[in-house]
Amino acid sequence: MTPLELLDRATIHSIARHGKRLAIIALDGRCLVVQLGMSGQLIAGSDAHGSHQHVTWHVTKSKRGQGLGQPASIPLIFRDPRRFGGLTAYESTTSLYESWSAELGPDALTIQAQALRSAMTGARAVKVALLDQTIVAGVGNIYADESLHLAGIDPRMRCEQLSPKRVTALALAIRTILNRAIKHGGSTLRDYRSGLGVAGTAQALHAVYGRAGDPCGSCGELLHGTRLGGRATVWCRSCQPGVDSTGAVNRK
Repeated sequence: MTPLELLDRATIHSIARHGKRLAIIALDGRCLVVQLGMSGQLIAGSDAHGSHQHVTWHVTKSKRGQGLGQPASIPLIFRDPRRFGGLTAYESTTSLYESWSAELGPDALTIQAQALRSAMTGARAVKVALLDQTIVAGVGNIYADESLHLAGIDPRMRCEQLSPKRVTALALAIRTILNRAIKHGGSTLRDYRSGLGVAGTAQALHAVYGRAGDPCGSCGELLHGTRLGGRATVWCRSCQPGVDSTGAVNRK
C-alpha cells in the first residue's frame, strides 16, 4: 500500500466498526479498514513485542488533547504474526459502506431475531452459519460456542430446523455474550491484548469453549467436542438439546 492509502499526513475524523472490521476515517474522506484476523493487534503506545510490526503510524495529538507532561505524539502499531489480518484502503466513506453492505451481514452486537431469522436458512449447521460473516458480522469461534450454549441450541442443528423461539433466544444470546466479553476486555487465550496492551479476562467466563471433556457448569454432564466446518466445537448435550443420532429434532 502507498503512504497515501495508509492515511499518511491525514487528520483523523472518526472511527467506525462493523463486525470485525474497524475503519479509520480521515477528514478528507479517505478510509483505512483494519482487520485483525486471528492474531492481529492494533497497539497504541510502546510495543512490548517487537516482531511482526507491519505498519507503524506516528499519531500527533491536537493541542487541545495534549495534557501537561504527556507526549505530543504516540506510535500506533499494526502487528499480524500469523498474517490472517490485513489493511484495506477506500477512497471515500461511500465506497466503504457500500463494501460493508455487500460483504457483511447485520452487526452481531445489535442483531435482532427478525434479521437473524431471515439470514439463517437452509441445511447448514447453525454453528457453521454463525461463523459466516455474511450472515452475522462479528461472531467468531469462541463466541459462537458460548452463544449457542447460552441459547440452549445444539450447534449441529440445521438452520431450517430452528424454531422462532430458538432464533429469538440465539439473537439475545449473541448480544449478551459479546457485550459481556467486551466488558471483560476480550478473551486472552494466548497472545490477545487490547489496544493498550492489556490482557482480557473473558476467558474465565467461558462455559463451553475449549472445555471438551470437562463437566458442564450448569448440569454436570461432560461436555462434548467435535468439528463443524473445520472448527473445534464444544457443547452440552443436556443443556443444548437439538438433534438425535438420526438427525431428528429434539423439541424443548
